[in-house]
Amino acid sequence: MLPNKIKVAGIDYQIQEVKEIDDDPSMIGSYIYQKSTIKIKSGMSQDKKEQTLVHEMLHACFNEAGFDEQDEDVINRVGIVLYQVLKDNDLSFGDKMPRLNELMVHPNTK
Repeated sequence: MLPNKIKVAGIDYQIQEVKEIDDDPSMIGSYIYQKSTIKIKSGMSQDKKEQTLVHEMLHACFNEAGFDEQDEDVINRVGIVLYQVLKDNDLSFGDKMPRLNELMVHPNTK
């Protein structure tokens, strides 16, 4: 499950799962700076939704850092690698987001 919002550079970004983005069935994610909103296409695998969220978060990070012009190829490449690093190393920071393995019910526990 994706979070409902994230904070980037002190700005709350709402995250919405939607059936279609901008009437374009091929679009899987969108970042709207003026509305502080990230849209992710529903109906994809959880991994693909998470990877797309990281991609759109990078757009938000770059924009908040003052990079108005962004190279989509750079965002794509860094997003894929960053998603893999975060996921494969079970990274979370702070106590607001418990690690995934702490949320899972293990068959040997009651």
